[in-house]
Amino acid sequence: MLAGAVSVQTGAGIAHRLFAQLPPAAVTTLRLWTGALVLLIVAGRPTARALADLKRRGAWQDAAITAAFGVALGFMNFAIYQAFSRIPLGIAVTIEFLGPLTVTVTAAITASGAGGRRVIALGYAALAAVGVVLLANGSTGHLNWAGIAWAVAAGAAWACYILGSKATGQRMPGSSGLVVAMCVAAIVVTIPGVVQGGTHMFRPDLLAIGAGIGILSSVIPYWLELEALRRITAQLFGVWMSLQPAVAALIGLAILSQRLSPADWTGIGCVVAASAAASRPSKRSEAPEPIVPTTGAMNGALRWSACFPV
Repeated sequence: MLAGAVSVQTGAGIAHRLFAQLPPAAVTTLRLWTGALVLLIVAGRPTARALADLKRRGAWQDAAITAAFGVALGFMNFAIYQAFSRIPLGIAVTIEFLGPLTVTVTAAITASGAGGRRVIALGYAALAAVGVVLLANGSTGHLNWAGIAWAVAAGAAWACYILGSKATGQRMPGSSGLVVAMCVAAIVVTIPGVVQGGTHMFRPDLLAIGAGIGILSSVIPYWLELEALRRITAQLFGVWMSLQPAVAALIGLAILSQRLSPADWTGIGCVVAASAAASRPSKRSEAPEPIVPTTGAMNGALRWSACFPV
């Protein structure tokens, strides 16, 4: 899990460096098309069968939901790269994490017959809010509101992605829904990417760097997280994923020399703690068995990895 996090955030750091030669939209396009091609190679045949079955059944509502899922994925990637170009890596990922945390906290608050869990969920939300306040107050001078807005937008898209992932998973078999969504996401960002990047983005060296970003941000984490899911529970997986903002901040320091203030680090710690705590199962629930290496586990790993647009 730690190696996967380092790979994802290293890809983000390299993408940030590439912004000096290509605009964020063009880098997003290269990253998403790499991910789409990899998924097509891995699961292209079952996806083609799933699409043929979708057409045969005339399930156009299912197709529309899957397409909307892809649009959310594409915008999530687009928005976070826009944020990376304006604010430090660790802060952008931390703000983005508020999206899935909001989904988790909302689900706990609205759950029936769980008064104690509602109070605890509100505590997680308060801790995350403290973290955001610390980030805002500790980063005067190197944050801009456009970057914050893009990170918030990425978090909102991430929340929509989670809901879309669940809806798509109920309608499309295996990982076919994610494959289609990734292709839709790549298509959605292609026009702004090509318009801003122009013919310059098709230089062989830039294409190679873009492919490397896609491999670091998608291929390697997919494999590593699948191996992790073979050995640990889904809840523990979620706790480890919550370390991503801290890893992003460290990678930003190591690769990009993005130094953060003590208040920034404290704010990141608050959001990480809130996210990790929210990922843990309630005391009343039984401890689940580790996930075994099945097709469903692979689908889960692919979805978790795709959740991280960096």
